[in-house]
Order: sequence, then structure tokens, then C-alpha cells
Amino acid sequence: MSWLLVVVATALVLLTVWIVVPAPAIWAVALSIAASELSPLFLAAAMATAALAWRFGGSMRVATISLSVLAAGLCLLPIVRYPREAPLSLTRLVRGLETGDAIVHRGLSVNAASLLTADVYQPSSGDRHPILIQIYGGAWQRGSPGDDASFATYLASRGYAVFAIDYRHAPAAKWPSQVDDVRAAIAWVRAHAADYQADASRIAIIGRSAGAQLAMLAGFTDPAIKGVISYYGPVNLERGWREPPRPDPIGSRPVLEAYLGGTPDQVPDRYIAASPIQYVNAKVPPTLLIYGTRDHIVQSKYGRDLHAKLVAAGAVSELVEIPWADHAFDAIAGGLSGQLSLWHTEQFLQRVLQR
Repeated sequence: MSWLLVVVATALVLLTVWIVVPAPAIWAVALSIAASELSPLFLAAAMATAALAWRFGGSMRVATISLSVLAAGLCLLPIVRYPREAPLSLTRLVRGLETGDAIVHRGLSVNAASLLTADVYQPSSGDRHPILIQIYGGAWQRGSPGDDASFATYLASRGYAVFAIDYRHAPAAKWPSQVDDVRAAIAWVRAHAADYQADASRIAIIGRSAGAQLAMLAGFTDPAIKGVISYYGPVNLERGWREPPRPDPIGSRPVLEAYLGGTPDQVPDRYIAASPIQYVNAKVPPTLLIYGTRDHIVQSKYGRDLHAKLVAAGAVSELVEIPWADHAFDAIAGGLSGQLSLWHTEQFLQRVLQR
């Protein structure tokens, strides 16, 4: 029993250490997300292990309790920084995001020539629902409209018609194919909104990572978009290439080169045209920017830069920086950052879309 407890305590430390250690590779990003977002559960496990070690630890009691206390201390770092004004559901933390009822239409043809499709999450009752267009991430190289389905279903159950759209992937398709696809999909959404009891006059757009870059580009240049939400989206692509993060879990430069077809010295106009920060003006729709300060894929400093430029231009911008969060923090929808970002998202959508 004593050896089993020390093994458990050691495992908890090896996992929770990623709350403070930057992820050097993509596999470690997954550990960083899990450790931070589920830290209350790991805290409970550490406390239980310490209690059992006090009773059954034998010769390993001191070592087991010490390791358990270390793991518990690491777990407290995200918990104590969770905003007091924001709700936190332990049920969601354990069971995940409750999705509610929605009518889901999958694989709808948007562009037959390029085989692009969309998934529509339609509220199960009512009419003239506000629209949220959702764009997945994946370094512009992977992903599908079916990503983040629980998030879309949840919002559909709360009265939003969610259109999850698609775009062609790099490196086979280079810029500006992706943003062209997004703009074409937005036009398709407007044309077909009534088919899903949705209101084409009330549209917001949300993206994650690469999808957030596309959402910002489309939203900042389309006067019909009422609100833009970026979850950890790239903002200044040339600066992102010239100042890669350290560590750099995904290899930022090759990813950008595959997307844009070269380096900033080779194709400077593409890096400029693909950077949302270049399109800031007073007419940009209200924007919600959510970044994790521990993100070493898209650093939160870029969100701060964009927020400052939006405010200076006279646009409406809200910046949320989550101090414990890594990239793709909402991959665990019921985790600390998933709940916090969803709370901000719902408040934002209520302001910009509800009459």
C-alpha cells in the first residue's frame, strides 16, 4: 500500500508540473491543458493521497505526503486565480459541458466544386434565431466543421443557430484560398438562414486559433457581421514568424510558410494581407479576444496588441487573458478555462446579437 501511494503521488507531481513548465512539444501541450483545466480534480486526488499516506504510508509516509503537498500546491495556482465573479460548475468539471437539445444538420454542401460543407446546429424551437458562425482551428492544415460540436450544440440549445463552416487546407491550398472560402460560406449562411429559422441580420463569428485568424479577417471587413470572437487567434503573422515563441511546440515558421507560401521576405504582401491587425478601424464590429498567458503557440501579447489598437481606433474591444491557460484551453469544455471563456462568450453574444 505504501509503495502504491508513493507511485500515485509521484504521478500527480509529474502531471501537475505542466501547470508551470512550458510545453516543449505538442504532446506536452495536451498535458498542460489537462493539468491546468482539471486542477480541482487533481487537487482532490492529491489531498486524498496525502490523507491515505498519513494512515497507511508506513516508511514512505513522509515522501508520499511531501509529493502530494507539492502536487496540491501546483493545482492551487489556477484555482486561486479563477475570477470570483465568474460561475464555476463542479458538475461541468466532472461530466463536461451539458449540450441540451438541438437539431443538427451535418455535411450540408456549401461549395460543390471544392467539396466544402457546413454543419448547422439549429435550436429545437422558435424562429428568427441569431446566428453564430464557427470556424475550427488546426494550423490551417487540418480540422473539420464537426470540431467543437459540444460547444455548438450547447449554444444552439440556448437559442443561437450555429453554422460550423469549412475551408481548404494548407499546404495544398495557399492563402487567400482559406479566407475566400470563409467569405463564400458567410454568403451561403445568409442565403440559407431562413431554412434553419435563423435571422441573417444578426450574425456573429467565432474562431479558434487558425480559425480565429480567418474569423477576424472576415469579420473586420464585413459590415454585416455584428460581433467577432477570437479564441487564441494569430494577429500579426509577420511578427509571429520573426519572433517565434520559446519553446515553440508546433514549429511556427514552417506552419506559416505552408499557409502563406513562403517567408515574410519572399511573400511580404501575403503576411500583411493575412494579418487581422492590419484591418483595424473605428468601424470594426465589437470584438472579444480570449488568450491564455501560458500559450506558446499564439502568445497572448498579440491579443494585447490588437486590443490596444482597436481601442485606440475607437472600436469596441474586450480582452480576456487567462493566466493559467495554454493554447486550445477549451479542448476540455468543462475545464476552468472552458467555463470561463464560455461565460464571457455568452455575455458578449447577448450584447451584440440579442434584441
